[in-house]
Amino acid sequence: MIDHNYLPLWKEKFHKSQHWGFCNNVMMLVSEEKPGIGGEPLLGQKIKPKCTIYPQGDGSNVPSWVAFDKQVLSFDAYLEEEVPDKSQTNYRIRYYKIYYYPEDDTIQVNEPEVKNSGLPQGTSIQRHRITLPPPDEDQFYTVYHFNVGTEVVFYGRIFKIYDCDTFTRNFLRKLGVKVNPPVQRPEDPYIKIRREILDHVEPLRPYESLDTRKKFLQYHGKILRFFCLWDDSVSMLGDRRELILHYYLCDDTIEIKELLPDNSGRDLNKMFLRRSKLPKNGPTRVYQPGQITDRAVLNLYGNLKRNQEDGYLLDRYKGRILLGKVDQEFYKDCDLSLGVTINVWGRKVLLYDCDEFTKSYYKSKYGIENFTSVSCKPPSPPPKIERKFPPYNGFGSEEDSLLNCIDLKPTPHQKNFKKFMEKHSYGSENSILRFLAKLDTEKYADLDRIFVISYYLADGTISVFEPTENNSGLTGGMFLKRSRVKKPGQRVFKRELPEYLKAEEFYIGITVNVNGYLFRLLNADEYTLKYMEQNVDKYPFSDLERSLQKVKQEESRSRELKQVFRAADCKHTKMVDYNTFRDIVMTFTHGNLSEQESLTIARHYRVPEETRPDGDFLLALAQEKFKKNFFENFDRLIYACGYEDREKKNVLPTKDIKRLCKSFRLPLTNDLLESLLSRFENSEKQIDYKSFFSTLDWRKNPMPELQAQEYLKERCEDVWLGMSSPIPAKNIDYLTFLKDTFGLEEE
Repeated sequence: MIDHNYLPLWKEKFHKSQHWGFCNNVMMLVSEEKPGIGGEPLLGQKIKPKCTIYPQGDGSNVPSWVAFDKQVLSFDAYLEEEVPDKSQTNYRIRYYKIYYYPEDDTIQVNEPEVKNSGLPQGTSIQRHRITLPPPDEDQFYTVYHFNVGTEVVFYGRIFKIYDCDTFTRNFLRKLGVKVNPPVQRPEDPYIKIRREILDHVEPLRPYESLDTRKKFLQYHGKILRFFCLWDDSVSMLGDRRELILHYYLCDDTIEIKELLPDNSGRDLNKMFLRRSKLPKNGPTRVYQPGQITDRAVLNLYGNLKRNQEDGYLLDRYKGRILLGKVDQEFYKDCDLSLGVTINVWGRKVLLYDCDEFTKSYYKSKYGIENFTSVSCKPPSPPPKIERKFPPYNGFGSEEDSLLNCIDLKPTPHQKNFKKFMEKHSYGSENSILRFLAKLDTEKYADLDRIFVISYYLADGTISVFEPTENNSGLTGGMFLKRSRVKKPGQRVFKRELPEYLKAEEFYIGITVNVNGYLFRLLNADEYTLKYMEQNVDKYPFSDLERSLQKVKQEESRSRELKQVFRAADCKHTKMVDYNTFRDIVMTFTHGNLSEQESLTIARHYRVPEETRPDGDFLLALAQEKFKKNFFENFDRLIYACGYEDREKKNVLPTKDIKRLCKSFRLPLTNDLLESLLSRFENSEKQIDYKSFFSTLDWRKNPMPELQAQEYLKERCEDVWLGMSSPIPAKNIDYLTFLKDTFGLEEE
């Protein structure tokens, strides 16, 4: 470290030349030249070396104002000051703080403020370098002039140092200075006398300060929040109410809001208690005037003639004796904690939790560490008494009889409207499962009877229709009207509702009991098969992976199966018909494969057929649709296409023609419309719209009517479009089936 006496040129009047050296790894000042008159050094004058030792630091030679930057030595001192013309005491003791700055040897003296001292206090001596008292007034105070128990003189005032802080004590010890122990400071006699007087004096009419600005500024915006519960379930029509309590620290008021759940049926006003002070013993009675007041005015005095009031007389007892003032107790922050039940105007409210700010507030002010939430789960409800209904009496349906027992005013049974809207017929999606079935009977006359069973997904109803067959001796027609069918084996007169047949219970190969008639399901239409394959969770027999897994169980006989398929394929076409494929697979699995599973495999590996209908047939079918719906807006269609045809080429893209057909709502299905458009489409995917719509015009260019097939002589709502039983797949690619199942390649 460098000597504190050294200062930069801008801090000292003139520079002193000095000589430095090191002793025991400590830098010291070995010589100093005293200036002569005018600041010139005396030539040839030798000065006795003065050793000024400072801590060196880390061995780096840096200026003192850098090494000791922001370091301050603090000393506690007192001063005895005479007080003339005072009868109580002749002197006073004043306490000071002496700050010494090692970076430039400056000193500052401050006097701490004492309440009601009557003396100007604060900074007594501003920061600067202070000279020593005479006869050494040419020198300045250094760090070696300060120690505990010593006296320093600043401008004729004697300061007695009695203590210092820990940093100062350690700093002086590093310099090699022996620091004296602290000295007890004397007490100011005036402050002592003043304190004794205040302790024994009780004012006759004390004036209390009602200024709450300090508390408001300190706690404004700081709110304690508690989560509460008011359990009113014991009262009639009462329930458990979730509340939030806000405690305002600035004025000790409480506000309570209610947490309203959705669809609670209560008013939207969430305010449970307006912001106010909450008494502990509420609800209170009605008090007389003067019983609830902060101050009691007994009388007024002044000039009565002029009707002027000069003052007023207050009750020193604040109305407790004369007016019977009542002291109310209100809830404070110390009264609120988790698990406490407070009285909110007669309602017992439990505080079971709080937010993070509330926890930190109680932890810092009251030292509370445990903030475990109180469990306030509702008690388990009493066991619900099972409601028993009388058994079905046979009048009406079971649902109607049950509603008569539930309500005094009977209402019709409400159907599942959501399910009806989801599964109702829309466009080509008819949402009807159709199965081809035969009676499972031993009667010879009923063996060849064919039925169409329709299951309606919208409401779970079933209808059975028997197609008319010539020269059969049977009338045919509606066999079972659309209705829900109960499962067999149920009691008729019982308390519970009956169970009905579900869609999952219908699949190919099963026998269904419909009101005592056994129907064996032989086949299904294309929509039904696709629906079951798309919902394998309800129809596991339509799951292809599960079906192939049963065939893989016979993997040891895969070579034998391949030879059987080759023997059946006499023409080496690498495919067999459906009946042959079914018989071979069913025999190979020893009956472990159901009819539905074999049909699923056959549909997956079927060979696609070129079934492109004839153009005349499509036109005849389209004109028949137009006739049934009385559609004749072909001229408007041609006019709309001409408006779209900006270049007047009499052709438009296929997508534009299709869009116009949709906008005019042509009564054609999507498949039929796309087939017609593909017939009239050229290589550039454009259509001559005049030729297209003129051909469809059934008035100008009528086509021969379609000839109805023989089995459609009688029409009804349930029409099996493929009578008799359609074959699900004409030819099956058995080589692909063997490759996917057993990994057998073609030889």
